[in-house]
Amino acid sequence: MIIRRHIEDRVRARLAASPAVALLGPRQVGKTTLARQIAADWPGGAVYLDLERPADRRKLEDADAYLREQRGKLVVIDEIHRAPNIFEVLRGVIDERRAAGERHGHFLLLGSAALELMRQTSETLAGRIAYLDIAPLTLAEAQGAGIGENALWLRGGFPESLLAADDAASLDWRRDFIRSYLERDVPMFAPRLPAETVGRLWSMLAHQQGGLLNQARLAGSLGVSAPAVGRYIDLLADLKLVRRLPPWSGNAGKRLVKAPKVFIRDSGIVHALLELERRDEVVGHPVAGPSYEGMAIENLIEAAGERRTACFYRTQDGAEIDLVLVRGGTPEIAVEIKRSSAPAPDKGFAIACDDLGIRQRFVAYPGTERFPLRHGAQAVGLGELAEILSR
Repeated sequence: MIIRRHIEDRVRARLAASPAVALLGPRQVGKTTLARQIAADWPGGAVYLDLERPADRRKLEDADAYLREQRGKLVVIDEIHRAPNIFEVLRGVIDERRAAGERHGHFLLLGSAALELMRQTSETLAGRIAYLDIAPLTLAEAQGAGIGENALWLRGGFPESLLAADDAASLDWRRDFIRSYLERDVPMFAPRLPAETVGRLWSMLAHQQGGLLNQARLAGSLGVSAPAVGRYIDLLADLKLVRRLPPWSGNAGKRLVKAPKVFIRDSGIVHALLELERRDEVVGHPVAGPSYEGMAIENLIEAAGERRTACFYRTQDGAEIDLVLVRGGTPEIAVEIKRSSAPAPDKGFAIACDDLGIRQRFVAYPGTERFPLRHGAQAVGLGELAEILSR
């Protein structure tokens, strides 16, 4: 089954406006499938190169000549980080075509490490490339394929995991996914970082899903320095596996928590790191609430799009908003997340909303009904709230 990705329209729109587009996301998230779908009906045809294949790498031994031969076609280059010297060639080809009046739709670049790719392209392709992030499957995409919220929460949004024959097969896939990152990607992108220690940190973050980052405590548990922990988390964030949700830093006249929250971005990976196979095992585990919160935050940030930035709000006195969506520096939307069939906002949520002057107050929960709550909030099912934000 191929599940239609909502980001496809955005990729096509960026290709229609920019010479090159970089699509960034973790391995196995669906970048290649999406790129092939776009290439299949591209006007003028398309060429797909996977730089993990020796035959395709050989085609780029004389990259300048090869790419000039593809004029009029969309060239898709997968695993682009394996050819760091190609970016100067791309610049020359793009500039030549621009001079001839061909200003868009030349290259679609796929990469797994955002910072590494952006570092490589920032100078050579500045003004010539657009960046888009592709996340694991969202609730809207899963439901569009007939897959329910509970399955997405348990298995996560990586297509192979979500579409596995049963929960055991799904967990096996996620175990292999974790192992491949530690054995292959960590040594590739950060050869000086010990993969075993990164793996231990990854598991610790699963146990502390959604907790405030305390590098000193993590460092003590791992037997490394606090700056080393920062580098490990930087790597996991760069690989789009971990999200550091920043605290609100505006002037609220309150003593605010200043540490970010750390979430493993895919709930299925959280459960795999904790060896939780079935939904009843997850529900009975202390991670259930934080895991659902993480899934909800990922879906809502994805739905909110590029126009809004995301953070959380917490005072030293305990007033808190799980997710604040900000536009133009102004907090617009507050969301509290409850894994309950009868959600109710905490008093601290109302206080925090008043602190920031937010009128749009929602409590997201795993249900379908929409109803008013105290403190001016509304209970809205996660799927419906994501739809509201996407509009």
